[in-house]
Amino acid sequence: MGRPFNFAAGPSMLPESVLKSVSDAVIDYEGHGYSILEMMHRKPPFEAILLELKSRVKSLLAVPDDFEILFCPGGGKTQFAMVPLNLVTQGCRGGYVVTGTWSRMASEECRRVSRETTLWAGNNRELPANVIHVPRDVEYVYFCDNETVDGTEFKGLPAVDDNDALFVSDMSSNFMSRPVDWTRYAAVWAGVQKNFGTAGLACVIVRRDQLGCAAETVPQMLDWSVYARNNSLQNTPPVLQFYTAMLMARWVDEQGGVAEMDRRAKERSALLYDTIDSMGDFYVSRIAPEARSRMNVVFTLADETLLPVFVKEAEAQGLTNLAGHRSVGGLRASLYNVMPMEGVERLTAFMRDFAGRHVERH
Repeated sequence: MGRPFNFAAGPSMLPESVLKSVSDAVIDYEGHGYSILEMMHRKPPFEAILLELKSRVKSLLAVPDDFEILFCPGGGKTQFAMVPLNLVTQGCRGGYVVTGTWSRMASEECRRVSRETTLWAGNNRELPANVIHVPRDVEYVYFCDNETVDGTEFKGLPAVDDNDALFVSDMSSNFMSRPVDWTRYAAVWAGVQKNFGTAGLACVIVRRDQLGCAAETVPQMLDWSVYARNNSLQNTPPVLQFYTAMLMARWVDEQGGVAEMDRRAKERSALLYDTIDSMGDFYVSRIAPEARSRMNVVFTLADETLLPVFVKEAEAQGLTNLAGHRSVGGLRASLYNVMPMEGVERLTAFMRDFAGRHVERH
């Protein structure tokens, strides 16, 4: 059996071509005689990596010229604090649409470091159906575009009653998976370890007129404007993560761009949801159909005593990391950009076989 199909929520699969390039670079970066782990970040080789990374992100996502592309160490949870610290000004609040685990964490962190108001909160299985009221003192409307744990994904911006409201989105688990309309955004951010690299780095794309709002007491390492002034090099950067993200941006480009990633994502997720729905007496999806994620398919078994057996047998078939998040249970298949259609075909074939062998127990 070859490489297993990794359905983990993150870190995700990486293309073999990227793994090979990283492996080679760890020993000898492009014939320079030193490892990328030893690379100086103020020298031309790293400057070229950073330049290509930013250029490809801008091109792939059609980022307008009035936005700054930043790379911040610390991953996603650091941004839960950095968003309000950089955007909430005196007398105002951050507004949060709470649709699941990650948006809830973000709203709680805003409450710790600034002022927060929850604009909408649901049951983690659905998205807002009605127009959301945005009070005058709300600086931004924050939402998690794709809830990795809960398996919901927005198809567009949440509907709000303020046409001038600016949005902030956590796109960690669907970044680089579809085009972005930048018209209403103040900022978008993403931890890169789902579709775009390895853990330890976040990409922040922020409108330039939103920079410079952080209070003087905000530490420099938490101030977006400091990253903007220093080309994301406020401290020694995690060079390997930058390099891997650059390789992933190159790979997405070579595969046809984010529109092609979206097409593939819809094809993969449709096959898996169709399989679940066609065996509704055995497999159960509790997510509202209109809210279902292309990236993270969350489901369970009607007979949940079979869950450990399912996970173990799937693992033996090279279908790994299918157990649901510890807070939710059940099963979760993460279908990020690198997951080939073959992986989903293998999974759905296994699901049909498993149901056939165990249906009598239900």
